[in-house]
Amino acid sequence: MTKAINNPKLSDVAPNGTNSAVFTVEPLHTGYGNTLGNSLRRVLLSSINGAAIVAFRVDGATHEFTTLPGVKEDVVEIMINLKNVALVSHSDEPVELSLEKKGAGAVTAGDIKANSEIEIVNPDAAICTIDDPKAKVKFEMVADNGRGYLPIEESSLTRKHSDMIALDAMFSPVTRVRYDVKKTRVGQDTDLDKLVLTIDTDGSISPKDAFEEAAAILVNQYQALAGSTKVEAAPAPNEVSPAGGVSMLDLPIDELSLSARTSNALINGDISTIGELVTAYNDGELDTLKGFGKTAFEEVSKRIADLEF
Repeated sequence: MTKAINNPKLSDVAPNGTNSAVFTVEPLHTGYGNTLGNSLRRVLLSSINGAAIVAFRVDGATHEFTTLPGVKEDVVEIMINLKNVALVSHSDEPVELSLEKKGAGAVTAGDIKANSEIEIVNPDAAICTIDDPKAKVKFEMVADNGRGYLPIEESSLTRKHSDMIALDAMFSPVTRVRYDVKKTRVGQDTDLDKLVLTIDTDGSISPKDAFEEAAAILVNQYQALAGSTKVEAAPAPNEVSPAGGVSMLDLPIDELSLSARTSNALINGDISTIGELVTAYNDGELDTLKGFGKTAFEEVSKRIADLEF
């Protein structure tokens, strides 16, 4: 059996409600469930590119510790609400946005004027509430791209207009990541890991795109450290071989050179491929086959142990 570490595969991606999905990665070398799970979680939460409002100006307020006439919320509450507006930016530069509304009622992210460079992901997100029919609000905002968290001190230094109120910004579109490590098996290897990763986003990126971006970031980081060193990796089980051949599990059992008596017992039991044989072996179904005794079981066990999954 090969001593190379198997490459894993993404065996399943299942929706888990709005903007959430569960990813199953298996089989993993013993201990790699936590190794990959922890690294992917950290990168997903800290390094996925996103956009956020980083500064704003509202008529009637020169600083955050004030109130606006005819508006229910104070400016500090409005700041918190602006940080909850989810955006997608198609620009590499800061983008200016505006909002103007008059009359009593809720002011939401959907009231921000349309812009070809910015998409509002959650238009129902509350910004403030006008409680005076004669009052109006007028906002000017700046949205920018980034990764991770931008403290208000840094945002203040880089804001486009000095008279705007700076916001600390969480650019990451990934809101929550959980992972669990379970045991799985391939052939005779019973102590392999299975990683189950749940990713929630704010809707500005799909969970699958976030997962793939995080994996690509890790690949780049490790490749920069590996230099010219190459390590042999066995292909993931059930995958097509790197040379483009047919998966071993799809081959007929004749490839195992079993004895005629053992082969006939398997074929009579509707087991004709290596994949079907491995499944029946793992599930304990071989004992139920007619004409399949202890000798045949030992022969099959040896052949399966010799397979290079």
